[in-house]
Amino acid sequence: MVFDKREAGVLLPIFSLPSKYGIGTFGKEAYNFIDKLKKAKQSYWQVLPHGPTGFGDSPYQSYSTFSGNSYFIDLELLQEKNLLTKEECESINWGEDEGYVDYDAVSKGREILLRKAFERDNYKSSDEYKEFIRTNNYWLEDYALFMALKDENNQKPWYLWTTEEKMREETAINKSKKRLNGKIEYYIYIQFLFFSQWRNLKQYANENNIKIIGDIPIYVSLDSADVWANKHLFDLDENGKPNQVAGCPPDAFSETGQLWGNPVYIWAEHKNDNYRWWISRLKAIFDMYDVIRIDHFRGFEKFYAIPSNHKTAENGKWEQGPGLDLFKEIKNKLGDVKIIAEDLGYITSEVRKLLKDTGYPGMKVMQFAFKKGVNSEYLLHNHIKNCVVYTGTHDNQTSKSWYEDMTWEEKNYAGQYMGFYTEVWDKNRFIRHTMSSPANLVIVPIQDYIELGDEARINTPSTVENNWKWRLKIDQFDDECCRYMAYISNLYYRDNRENQIKK
Repeated sequence: MVFDKREAGVLLPIFSLPSKYGIGTFGKEAYNFIDKLKKAKQSYWQVLPHGPTGFGDSPYQSYSTFSGNSYFIDLELLQEKNLLTKEECESINWGEDEGYVDYDAVSKGREILLRKAFERDNYKSSDEYKEFIRTNNYWLEDYALFMALKDENNQKPWYLWTTEEKMREETAINKSKKRLNGKIEYYIYIQFLFFSQWRNLKQYANENNIKIIGDIPIYVSLDSADVWANKHLFDLDENGKPNQVAGCPPDAFSETGQLWGNPVYIWAEHKNDNYRWWISRLKAIFDMYDVIRIDHFRGFEKFYAIPSNHKTAENGKWEQGPGLDLFKEIKNKLGDVKIIAEDLGYITSEVRKLLKDTGYPGMKVMQFAFKKGVNSEYLLHNHIKNCVVYTGTHDNQTSKSWYEDMTWEEKNYAGQYMGFYTEVWDKNRFIRHTMSSPANLVIVPIQDYIELGDEARINTPSTVENNWKWRLKIDQFDDECCRYMAYISNLYYRDNRENQIKK
C-alpha cells in the first residue's frame, strides 16, 4: 500500500506561489510555504508538472518530460550569488496584477536576466555542474539541441524544420551542434540552475517531514524533444506528423469528445525495448519527487486514438494499451515506487482490474459525489483506505464556487448525506466530511482552505485562455488558516501522530 497511515496534504502549483517577480519560484516563499505546511500538520505538498511550457502555458504540454521550467528558477537566489542585481530584477515589468501570472511578461523578463546570469557564472569549473551533465546526459543534450534549434527556427515545431534536422540526420546534427554550441550550453546551464534549486528545496521539505507529490501526463507533446529524439516510439508518418492523436470520446461533458492532439504510443515498440524510455522517464521523475500521480491512468489499459485529420474526437477508436506488462517492468527496474493513478471519468472493469493488480491507489473527488439517486463511487461509504481523496483537483472549480453552482436538489442531497444543509458554502463542514474518509490520504487545494471562488480556479479543461495563472497572495495563507488545518488534521488522525492504526 502506497500510503499506510492517515495523512493529509495540500495542492498548490509552484507557479501559484507568491514572489516578487511575476510567478512562483523555488525561492523564499516556497520555503515559507513548507514551514506553514509543517505548522499545519500536513504531510504532503502536491504540485503540477514542472516541464518547460509552450503555447497556452499548460504544464501538461511540455517541450520535455525530463527537463525543468526556467520560470521557477528563483532570481533572488541568483542575486545572493552575485549573478544578478536587485536593480536589474526590479527594472523588469512583471505584469500588472500580483494575483495572476502574465506569461508574456515573465517569459521576456526572464530571458533577459537568465542570459545575464549565464554570461557571469563560472559554472564550468564547478564539480556539481560536471556531475549534473554526467548523470543527465541521456536526455540533456537532446533537449538543449532541440531548444537551440527551435530558437533558430523562430519557434516553429520540429516537424516544420528542414528534413535533415527534423529527421536527425547525423551530418546535419553534428553541424548544428557546432553552429549552436553557445545556445546549447545556455540551455544546459538553465537546467543546472533549475535542478540545483529544486534539489535544495525538496531536501528542505523532506527534512521537515513534507513529501512532494509530482504529476505527469500519460502523453507527451508532439512538439517536444521526447518525440523528436524517439520518433519510432510514436505513431507518426514519414514526415513526423501523427497518424493518430490522443483524446476522449463524446460523453455527458462534451458532445464531440476531447481532442488533445498528443501523438499516441506504438506500444509494441516500447515492449520490444523493455519499456526503456518509460523506465528512464519515471526514474528521472522519481529523482524529483517522492510520489508521482500519473494522469489518465485508464490509457494504459485501452487508449482512445483519433485520426489526426479529424476535427473532433467523435470517430476515434479504442486500442489496446500495455496493461500490467509495463508496470511489472517498472517494478522490476525501479522497485516499489509510489504512484497515484488518476482513474477519474468512465472506468471499465478492465481498468479497475489493472488498478487492483498494480496496487496503486486511485482517486476520489468529493465534488463528483452528490448526484441524487446515484450510488456514486465518490460517496464516502464507497471509499477504501487505498485511495487518495480530493475535495477538488486543479481541473475543478474551487469547492466554494462548485457549491454555489449546485442545484437546490444537489445541495439538499449533499446536506442530508453529510448531516447538514446550508444554502451558502461552509468550508468547515465540507472539509470535515472529506477528512473523515476511510482513505489514508486526503489532499485539499489551498483555495478551499482560504475559501476562494472561481477567480482562483487553476484550469478549465477544453479551454486555452485564462488557465494556469492564479497566484496565492502572501497574506492569504495566514496563521489562522494554519491553525485550522492543524486542528482538522488532528481531529481526524491525519497529523502524523504515532498512535494510529496502520493499514
